[in-house]
Amino acid sequence: MRSITTLINHKDKPKKSERTLAAIHRVGQAVSVAVGRFVSVGEAIAAENHELRDEMGQACFEARRAGDAIAQLTDVGSATPLQSDPHVTVFSDRTGMVKAARLLLSSVTKVLVLADRIVIKQIITSRNKVLVTLDHLERVSTFQEFVQIFSQFGNEMVEFAHLTGDRQNDLKDEKKKARMAAARAVLEKCTMMLLTASKTCLRHPDCESARINKDAVFHRMRCALEQVIEIVTEARSCGESKILPASIYNGIKDFKSSVECLRENLHSVSPQSLTGQLEALVERTEDFTDSAYTSHEQRQAILGLCQLARQDAQQLVHAWVEAQSVHAKEAPEDMEVVILKTCQSINDLRRELHKVAVGRASHLLNVQGEQLPLRALKAAGAEGNLEAVSEYSRKLTEQKEQLVETCRLLCHVSGTEPLEITCIHAEETFHVIGPQIISAAQTLALHPSSKIAKENLEVFCEAWESQLCDMALLLREINDVFEGRRGDKRPYLSLPRPGKHSANLKTAKAVKLDAEEQTSMAKLGLELRLLSSDVDTEVEKWEEQEHDVVRQSQSLASMAYNMYLFTRGEGLLKTTLDLFHQAEVLSEEGLQLCSSLRTFSTQLVDEEKSVVMTEMEKLVALCQQLQMGAKTPVQGKTATFQKVDSSIQTTRSVLAVVLSLLPFCNKLNRKYKSDRNSLSSPQDWRERQEASTPIKEEAALNGNGFGVKSLEQHMASLNLLESK
Repeated sequence: MRSITTLINHKDKPKKSERTLAAIHRVGQAVSVAVGRFVSVGEAIAAENHELRDEMGQACFEARRAGDAIAQLTDVGSATPLQSDPHVTVFSDRTGMVKAARLLLSSVTKVLVLADRIVIKQIITSRNKVLVTLDHLERVSTFQEFVQIFSQFGNEMVEFAHLTGDRQNDLKDEKKKARMAAARAVLEKCTMMLLTASKTCLRHPDCESARINKDAVFHRMRCALEQVIEIVTEARSCGESKILPASIYNGIKDFKSSVECLRENLHSVSPQSLTGQLEALVERTEDFTDSAYTSHEQRQAILGLCQLARQDAQQLVHAWVEAQSVHAKEAPEDMEVVILKTCQSINDLRRELHKVAVGRASHLLNVQGEQLPLRALKAAGAEGNLEAVSEYSRKLTEQKEQLVETCRLLCHVSGTEPLEITCIHAEETFHVIGPQIISAAQTLALHPSSKIAKENLEVFCEAWESQLCDMALLLREINDVFEGRRGDKRPYLSLPRPGKHSANLKTAKAVKLDAEEQTSMAKLGLELRLLSSDVDTEVEKWEEQEHDVVRQSQSLASMAYNMYLFTRGEGLLKTTLDLFHQAEVLSEEGLQLCSSLRTFSTQLVDEEKSVVMTEMEKLVALCQQLQMGAKTPVQGKTATFQKVDSSIQTTRSVLAVVLSLLPFCNKLNRKYKSDRNSLSSPQDWRERQEASTPIKEEAALNGNGFGVKSLEQHMASLNLLESK
């Protein structure tokens, strides 16, 4: 598009240099070649989709014709002999260029629209296949039939996952992207639940709790499939409206916007509208003040800040009316002061609500980390103790209600619509999985010797724990937004290109992980996600954001996050070749970080330098190991999968070392800057450091910790199918 704009806007001078003519020719030929490639893809799509073949073919024909016209109009081969004629110019037919550009734009747009329709149809067709197989699965009566149909179901779900993953990456609307991610997460987790719940129901066909457990999984999968189609087709089933619930954060944002608009226009809103906005906002705070889990002190603080906001708003209205009475065109000075006071009081309210919601969530996550009700339910079920199962079910239900309410409060202070959607998803997940765990525990208590009933309970407990882990990450993202850090990963585009990094990949075959392999990668992937988030958090604590150590650590975290997305079948890395290339680039960036650490260590005293150099040597060895592994060619699916596993494990170890170094180096960097400013020379600073108490390596590295606990309890090895 930029090239076409250049051609159209080119100035028609009587005489052009050879360099200008050559540049025009190159641009025109580049446009023609790009159009040819684009049209080839469109024609291939048309050949595979008969119902749109004619429309797509016509659009491709028009695009090719426009590209050829542009190539002809910029063909300056005959212009050189005629340069002596002042009346002959290359762009004498400017109208023809404009027409060709318009034709190209309209035809390319049509090709893209038709291609989009085809993608949507593919997703709908894939969903329909999944639904049909899901119906068959729900009605099977024998293990043999179940295994056969589930195998087909697994293949269809893999296809659906790839189609929806690509669609999610293509979505520009962040709300739709968040909703798609939530629906796909449900399908991912429910697939394993469906397997064990169905097997349990087949083993114990007369057990009512097993049937309830199974029915809930099937219902949730159908709802998630329907949500995906709603997002893809931008339609609502049964006329439902998916409007997000009104959050306090959005209410505060709208109220502040209305108040600040009064500076420029005293008639932008009415006093009644402004006070109405505030009262609606205050009413939403009742979710906090009416909660049984809100302390008396917190409740009083929120009510006090609401009352202060009302008083300031009332003063604003009085100043506003006075300004209008004297026909002021903009807010006078006294009104400006009240505007500032009103905004400050509403900010104080937002800060208090954030503190309450985040504090409660953090406390709940700490309590849930002990997993007492889950462990007790498993033990009671295995003993066949229905009474104990009933007792611990009540405790789990109470925890579930607390988590659901806390997710609702987090939604109020989330700060962005995508995070609101994620909070709603978390709320729905806890609301659904809690009763499913209870029904699975009841089934085990009725059949305490059943291995499949025990496995089924384990799967639902793991889903609960996985959602708790997701909630911890959500909490961190909400804090990032509140503190002014978006928490979004910066894109790190490093896919294979011709030339550098690709020589060792020429004979390799690009493959995608199947569903079973992605499942086995889930634990490692989740650890990468947590580590990359921890690295980002440590990096943001540095005062010097342009420090080499900071920039290179951020790059490592971003690349590791891309690798995490690969384990989920999402993101920019589509094949194993993409992953291996990313690992190679990551290793090079890690070695650059080692070089920066070596430079940084030159200003340190012996013991401090020893700590940094020891960890740096570990990092060098890991980066070299990662680089060699990424460059080593492999043959066969098993060897490729092992290479993927090794690359991700080594990357995890690289991030763990970086995470251990960042807080220590940050502390030293701040101390060095402080002492450098107060001492007369670096030599004086070094002598003072040598005289100070040595910093022990153990304290330096273990004081902050790696920030990632073992996830064995959260992500157990999942076997796709197992024998009767």
